[in-house]
Amino acid sequence: MTGSVKNQYLATICANIMALGYGSFCGWPSAAFLVLQSDESPMIGGPISNEEASWIGAIVCAGGFMGTFFFGWLSNKMGRKIALLLSAVPMIIAFLMIPFSKTVMHLCMSRLLGGFAGGGAFAVIPIYITEIAEDRVRGSLGSTIVLFCNVGILVAFVYGNYFSYTLSPFLLAIFPAIFFFLFVFLPDTPPQLMRMKKHEQAEKALKYFRSVRGSTEKVSEDLMAELEKLKGDSNDLKKEDSDDGNVTLADFNTPVAKKAMFIGIVLMALNQFCGCFAMINYTGTIFEQAGSSLSPNMSAIIVAFIQLLGSYASTMLVEKAGRKILYLASAIGTGIGLSVLGLYINLNSMGYDCTNFKWVPIGSFSLTIFFASIALLTLPFLVIAEILPPKIRALGSNICMTLLWIFCFLIIKFLPKLTDILGLHGLMLLFASCCFLGAAFIIVFLPETKGRSIEEILALLE
Repeated sequence: MTGSVKNQYLATICANIMALGYGSFCGWPSAAFLVLQSDESPMIGGPISNEEASWIGAIVCAGGFMGTFFFGWLSNKMGRKIALLLSAVPMIIAFLMIPFSKTVMHLCMSRLLGGFAGGGAFAVIPIYITEIAEDRVRGSLGSTIVLFCNVGILVAFVYGNYFSYTLSPFLLAIFPAIFFFLFVFLPDTPPQLMRMKKHEQAEKALKYFRSVRGSTEKVSEDLMAELEKLKGDSNDLKKEDSDDGNVTLADFNTPVAKKAMFIGIVLMALNQFCGCFAMINYTGTIFEQAGSSLSPNMSAIIVAFIQLLGSYASTMLVEKAGRKILYLASAIGTGIGLSVLGLYINLNSMGYDCTNFKWVPIGSFSLTIFFASIALLTLPFLVIAEILPPKIRALGSNICMTLLWIFCFLIIKFLPKLTDILGLHGLMLLFASCCFLGAAFIIVFLPETKGRSIEEILALLE
């Protein structure tokens, strides 16, 4: 790591502790559902039903829907830093509500609040990182949000296996608390400070993120050029504001904006309709139906570890292989893994002797999660922040994230019903088809953004 990017890495790690906290919130149901649906359920009404479990799992997406718009708006009005700091508060409260919840409604309220915080985190963190990072490290830093989220999921699975239902949420609440007390010392992004007409603070923030000390006269020509560019962008925004230049429908009607939004929406749809995020919520059930001999909790831990490896590989390769190549490999690899799993489940359900192939469920599912984590689940947030024109970046990202939450809710809520209609093997093949269609889309429409400036990326979309 060179000195000039040290503070960019540190700020990225601090911001992503919030993503880690949200990941642990997403991973909490895996082990908790086993308790909630057993005779040891702490609910007043006893064990919860599958329908109630589906609502507890899916309601987090409704919270994310609301959080995306609220914290996206707040980040433009008060800055990225304030928005992220405030998102930690409902996350802490959501965790602390869980041990005291005695009804399904109480748990749904907790999940809604946690989703609200998570929506803010995933709406603002990618923009924060994009605005502080240099072009040469923007990809590797931008892809870390899902890496940290996956660490959180793994931690939640491990805690759920080794700690009690009551103790686990208290331990997981530590992560958003740590984020708050670390992130409060970091500056906001230089572009956002310029937009808020805090020019001196913007200059100080730029020097901090470029690890520069001393007066402006002593700094490099590159930093001076970057500072002048920030001032130029700020002046352009002032002119737009003086011309009643708030974001309008016309700003989304340019060829570049329309193509960028189209790509962003499809990538968000592919993120969910590849099925991997939803299946993580039902990992134990899937392995049980697939004929695996592993326990549900151990299955979940293995899958979460594989997912973490995939997202780590994404972080390491995104600036070497490029976004487009990773996306293509991810879509095809995920489709193949789902196809193999679907074929095995179908043969097993038809009565064929699969005794010698008991390793196929864990092997194919692990392959699926690994390839999905290389790009489908990790890179859309980075790519969308890169390809959207600056004026519509915040609102455009919010629209894409809102659609993501809608897709996520539909998949998680109705996955059990889809399984009843299509069979588990049919569902796997449906998800595989989405992946192969996504691969075709990537070949035709997705531009390569590796190492390119924002201006160069926008030129590719013209």
